[in-house]
Amino acid sequence: MKNLLQEVKKCTICKDHLPLGPSPVVSAHKNSKIIIIGQAPGTKVHASGIPWDDASGKQLRNWLDVTNEQFYNPENFAIIPMGFCYPGKGKSGDLPPRLECAPQWHHQLLEQMPHVELVLLIGMYAQRYYLKSNAKKTLTETVDNFQAYLPMYLPLPHPSPRNRFWLTKNPWFQNEVLPILKAKVHSLIK
Repeated sequence: MKNLLQEVKKCTICKDHLPLGPSPVVSAHKNSKIIIIGQAPGTKVHASGIPWDDASGKQLRNWLDVTNEQFYNPENFAIIPMGFCYPGKGKSGDLPPRLECAPQWHHQLLEQMPHVELVLLIGMYAQRYYLKSNAKKTLTETVDNFQAYLPMYLPLPHPSPRNRFWLTKNPWFQNEVLPILKAKVHSLIK
């Protein structure tokens, strides 16, 4: 795993498309129990090199009910985004994750983590890639049907502060999904 992570962190496969250049952000361990598959790092994470080192990460840790120490322990959580580098700015937020990363690296990383019991699919890109035709038409429908993907996958919306409206409009997420998410996480990282 150590050699593979070094290889990933040296990746330049899409360097010509990255406005800030390549700086892959990934964290994993052969004993990881939970994988977090999000979108791609933002500018703050690109600068720090620390995954989920922003307001979204703070909200995610709150959803998971874990400390920073628990979250950043790669034996608890592997953090493997759909795109490992900051993709650039779009019309409303960041551009989608680069398409090269997941096919190039995910399978190799997953092969080296035999103890994974839960994969958190954060956002539409991760959900469509991993759930394929089983993903529903919208992120809301996919998350609302989260029970259908358990025990291995648990789809989540992005914890970005920009999603406050979605969270307000869908109170069932906090009432139905988060208690199950927290219980699963606590049972795996006890």
